[in-house]
Amino acid sequence: MAGLRSDTPSPESITLHGQSRVLEVGFADGSVFRLPFELMRVFSPSAEVQGHGPGQEVLQTGKREVDIVELEQVGNYAVKPTFSDGHDSGIYSWDYLYFLGSQQDELWRDYERRLQAAGADRDAPMAAAGHGHGHGDHACGNH
Repeated sequence: MAGLRSDTPSPESITLHGQSRVLEVGFADGSVFRLPFELMRVFSPSAEVQGHGPGQEVLQTGKREVDIVELEQVGNYAVKPTFSDGHDSGIYSWDYLYFLGSQQDELWRDYERRLQAAGADRDAPMAAAGHGHGHGDHACGNH
């Protein structure tokens, strides 16, 4: 199972709570994480969000109301959500979901710091210019 750390417990239950916008994941070690869709969307493991190297991340905003409209299982190691804003290129492995759950508080703080540093508002709509590509001089288009 490529990309999986052997010490990450596998999930025993995954429940999509559409109304409260959280993905609840229960792992074999007894931990249960409630991952807000917004957190999952902002920290999507896709290249579109992460960029192609450190410092290339594309800051996501306006995702507080995002929904997951479909959740597809990928093999027996990951899930691929389709978000209501059309984003569907993130493959969330079990260990990534575990990471998001266990580091949730730190990740929120990190997100808030990045918003502040960029002078961006959490609820500002994303510029739809080709998903952040095409400006700046880096090949990926992110400053």
